[in-house]
Amino acid sequence: MLFNYEAVDQTGAKRTGSIDAVNTDIAIASLQRRGLVLTSIHEEGASNSILSMNLSIFDRVSNKDVVILSRQLSTLFEAQVSALRVFRLLGGETENQVLAKKLTEIADDLQSGSAISGALAKHPKVFSEFYVSMVKAGEESGKLDQTFQYLADYLDRAYELTSKVKGALIYPAFIVITFFTVMILMFTVVIPKISVILTENGGDIPSYTKVIMGISNFLVQYGFVLLAVAIVAGFFLVRFVRTPAGAVVFDNFKLNIPYVSSLYKKLYLSRMSDNLSTMLSSGIPMVRALELTSTVVNNKIYLDIISKAVESVKGGKTLSESLSNNPREIPGIMVQMMKVGEETGESGSILKTVAHFYAREVETAVESLVSLIEPLMIVMLGGGVAVLLASVLIPIYNIASTQ
Repeated sequence: MLFNYEAVDQTGAKRTGSIDAVNTDIAIASLQRRGLVLTSIHEEGASNSILSMNLSIFDRVSNKDVVILSRQLSTLFEAQVSALRVFRLLGGETENQVLAKKLTEIADDLQSGSAISGALAKHPKVFSEFYVSMVKAGEESGKLDQTFQYLADYLDRAYELTSKVKGALIYPAFIVITFFTVMILMFTVVIPKISVILTENGGDIPSYTKVIMGISNFLVQYGFVLLAVAIVAGFFLVRFVRTPAGAVVFDNFKLNIPYVSSLYKKLYLSRMSDNLSTMLSSGIPMVRALELTSTVVNNKIYLDIISKAVESVKGGKTLSESLSNNPREIPGIMVQMMKVGEETGESGSILKTVAHFYAREVETAVESLVSLIEPLMIVMLGGGVAVLLASVLIPIYNIASTQ
């Protein structure tokens, strides 16, 4: 690659030029050895204009892309293709341009002498700490093909489970949005027009119709104020949830919602046991496996439980003993299964069985929740529209019958 640079030499004079190097780091090191102090450096042909910048919202690699990449890496390493050639090949063939660029950068790092895990660690938005640690364990054991297969299987299971949960909740979410949309349109568009007819007629208006008309008038006059308040409240709520204290409150709230709490608990248990199983099967020590698991569970309550378990395991206790003090979050059946795995030396396979069990439980819980939400929301939608129509049509009918 050719890099253009601007620098200042030891005399203070400005210097500009270009240098050919494998990557930016090597280019900078070469220029510094010449006694130059860099002020800027960029690859030739790269534009710095606003139009050429990648917006961060689009600068991402999906879990699906990482799953496919892991399977490709597993196949190529099993075929004994060199690591440099593997990443060069995949960097040129990958359709996702963001991932292709990162794979090319990884290949450049490998060419300059970096280990695979070290090269991957430079891209934390794509390769998590868990992913990098797994690869490092594979390098140490000489079983990179198996490691990438483990990673592909694990990420595939996690992606499939998350996709099923999201897919199952699309229809209920659509019904909820439709319900609120219909209600808002009724109160702000339909009811005001009918209210004019009722008030101009001068007849007696039932009390329940007056309530509906009052709500309609309030929404018409102050709807935008309510919307602004809701947006501001939502903004501050999101900011609060992103703070450490807010995250604890929100995560604790999720574990106490009726019906939904059971789904969340099973999801976290499935994620926790699957992650531990994958790492223990790859030869990663228990303490390190627990430390990494705490970062992927995505719940502060479980993170705190696992962090305490790490200290207990370091102190000589078994994992089952360390987790047995949390019966609300960690069910007894899971603790007993872990104990069996510890006694038989098969913790990895036992935890894999536990992960499959809770994954099925999550799917069942989602199906049950959806089957409960769908008819409930349909009844609410139909009932709400029926009440509104009855509130305005009955007075109109009474007016028509008296004339």
